[in-house]
Amino acid sequence: MSEVNEKTDLMAIDDVGDELADIIDWAIAFKHGGDLSYDFKPLDGMSIGSIYEKPSTRTRVSFEVGVSRLGGQPLTLLSNDIQLGKSESIADTAAVLSRFLDGITYRCFEHADAVELAEHSTVPVINALSDLHHPCQAAADLMTIVEHGGSVNGHIAWVGDGNNVFHDLLLAAVVLGRDVHYATPTGFEPDESIMERARRIASRTGSSIHGSNDPIEAVSGAGVIYTDIFVSMGEESIEGKFDAFEGFQVNEELVAHADPGYLFMHCLPAHRGEEVTDAVIDSSNSVVLDQAENRMWAQMSLLTYLCNNDAWHTYRELE
Repeated sequence: MSEVNEKTDLMAIDDVGDELADIIDWAIAFKHGGDLSYDFKPLDGMSIGSIYEKPSTRTRVSFEVGVSRLGGQPLTLLSNDIQLGKSESIADTAAVLSRFLDGITYRCFEHADAVELAEHSTVPVINALSDLHHPCQAAADLMTIVEHGGSVNGHIAWVGDGNNVFHDLLLAAVVLGRDVHYATPTGFEPDESIMERARRIASRTGSSIHGSNDPIEAVSGAGVIYTDIFVSMGEESIEGKFDAFEGFQVNEELVAHADPGYLFMHCLPAHRGEEVTDAVIDSSNSVVLDQAENRMWAQMSLLTYLCNNDAWHTYRELE
């Protein structure tokens, strides 16, 4: 196992700061790099463990395939495979896994658990989703927007719950100088401490942030419209939550207020007929499959950046 003297963890997308733009550019270059990318194996000899408290399609497949493409060995650890949080503490699990692995990804329920794992690990830890943040999704989202480049005219609009996906979408957007308008039902606004972080970043990058409870206001003139399921995994018991989102469905009537060339985005899985209609998610404006694929490429850049930063810089010089 490679020796790590210093390490950086990814708990939220703004942890990489101003290097986010370069991380996204690296992912795009690697995706389209042909033979150079095929031969470049920055994780050769490394093992990356992925812990899952929640089941996943895109996260698991994108990490396993991505680590393999980078020359590393992926190791998937489901909740029933290990003693994390049951007969062994998070701190002890982190210390033990650090002796075997060169990096850890953790898809969990409580964000505090991801932070604790990172604090006690001697290898980089990536938050692969928590109740507060979803940085890998945000990296893929902004990668998708950057790839579509000049076709995006207008701000990024979020319609739905002020949840973990929105938190990191907002942070990533303002880091890159993008304007964000969002609409959430009353009582489902984003976390105020994260909003304050986003406002501080926006004041530096020149971005603007506008929030309301009106979906039409949010999407008017938008170049990107993004939504997510209304009730996330683990929230099924919250009484009346689904009913609060009446009028927040992204449908043909709503998207008519956006720029005609808008991009429709959704992190998937989608509950068709609830937060979005088939007519929108299956339209030519939809880039949801690009987002899904870009989870792998964006995570490959993040993994290389965190686990073999020298190689990450070397590839930027080669491409």
